[in-house]
Parts: sequence; structure tokens; C-alpha cells
Amino acid sequence: MTKREEFKQASLNLIHKKGFKATTIRDLAEMMDCDVANVYNYIDSKQGLLESHLFEINSEFHTQVDQIISSSYSPIDKIKKLVSVYVEITITRPLEASLLVNEWRSLKEPKLTEFIKARESFERKVKKIIIEGINDGTLRQMDPALATYSILSSVRWLFNKYAGKKVKVNRIEVEKQIIEFVLQGIES
Repeated sequence: MTKREEFKQASLNLIHKKGFKATTIRDLAEMMDCDVANVYNYIDSKQGLLESHLFEINSEFHTQVDQIISSSYSPIDKIKKLVSVYVEITITRPLEASLLVNEWRSLKEPKLTEFIKARESFERKVKKIIIEGINDGTLRQMDPALATYSILSSVRWLFNKYAGKKVKVNRIEVEKQIIEFVLQGIES
């Protein structure tokens, strides 16, 4: 692991432990056992650190959901794939996933507005899958926005179980249980 990768992981751990607002540049320096000035070899600012973490993980989610939407999978299979992606990313990168839920509000303008627009875009993409399923009859008639928020709420909590903990996880079993939970409520 390079020093930059080490810094990235250590900063995620620190932000998860203390929260972004309570984390200082001095904390980051102490964590890396270096002078405060050396922290700026890794980041341009504390805000830049948050932006980097958030937009990187957010971009990964968008890339994955775009591939799912453009696939020839049925809407049900697209929902399964969406849950699978969410579980995979959250289990393998829980600290970054936790930023999406807890720390995005600490962004400053104009990045805050940019992030909110990206988040809304992601939700629209998921909603598009729901509408596709309603239209083709594989999903029952329902409020697509409510279904979207229900699905996303079902997977957003996952980081709490895995972030900062040494928990042995059977990713396939977690996916299976969440998919069954989500689809039993909406499958036609």
C-alpha cells in the first residue's frame, strides 16, 4: 500500500470515528505520524478530502447503475443487480459508503449542490427501473418514488453493520436476504 493509499484509508477511519466536522488537519497529521504541513502532500484541504471520498464512491455507484439500466435484464433482475452492487460496495468499502449517508451534508457550495443533484439523479435512475417494471407488469402498481426510497432505505443502513468492525460476512447471503425482503413487497 502506498503512503497515499494509507492516508486515504486512515482518513476514512478517522472520519468514521470522529465525524467529518470534528476531524482536524492536526488529527490527520497525528494519525499519519507527520507534521501538519505534510498532510498537504496528500490533500489540498480538509474539504477537498471529503469531496474526493464522496465523489469517488458516488461515481462508482452511478457507473454501476448506468450499466444495469442499459442492460437487457428484466426490471426484477435489474433490482436484484442494484441490490447486489449496493451490498458489494458497502461490504467492501463500508467507510466510504457511510460518507454517502452521514457526511455529505458537510460539503460546501458549490460541491454540495453538485452532490445533491448527483444523488437525485441516482434516485431517478432507480425510479426508472421501478417504472419500467410497473409498465411491463412485472411489478404491481405502486408509487414509484415510495418504492425507490424503500429499496434504497433497505440497503443504505448496511454500512452500520460493517464499518469499522471485523465482521465475517457472507455477501451472497446478505444479498439474498435483502433481495427477498425488497421483492416480496413489490413483485407482482
